[in-house]
Amino acid sequence: MSDHQDAPVTPVEAYEPPYYVAVFTSVRTENETGYAETSARMEELVKDVPGFLGMDHAKTPGGLSITVGYFRDADALTRWRSDAEHHAAQQRGRAEWYESYTLHVAKVERSHAFTRGEASPAPSAG
Repeated sequence: MSDHQDAPVTPVEAYEPPYYVAVFTSVRTENETGYAETSARMEELVKDVPGFLGMDHAKTPGGLSITVGYFRDADALTRWRSDAEHHAAQQRGRAEWYESYTLHVAKVERSHAFTRGEASPAPSAG
């Protein structure tokens, strides 16, 4: 996904479980053609998926990128996976932008958060 150099650095909040995460870990090729525009479009598009909760991004100095998408339920994740424009971006990613990637999908059973200055962690199940 896109770089967020100007955005405040805060993680997606802890939601009441259960919910789902899609963890996309990738190493990119040197080809940058169209990547930033497509990434920005995917971020815009996923926000319209009912049940989309948010997204976190991280990138190591060595080039490993991690994007975690949070979804209220399996149906929301399926809607995103099935989106025609997202599917086209996936195909282009395999053809041009990714040296390798993994996708892990998991059901979150426990979740909590901490923010300095708050009295206690946000409640969670489990």
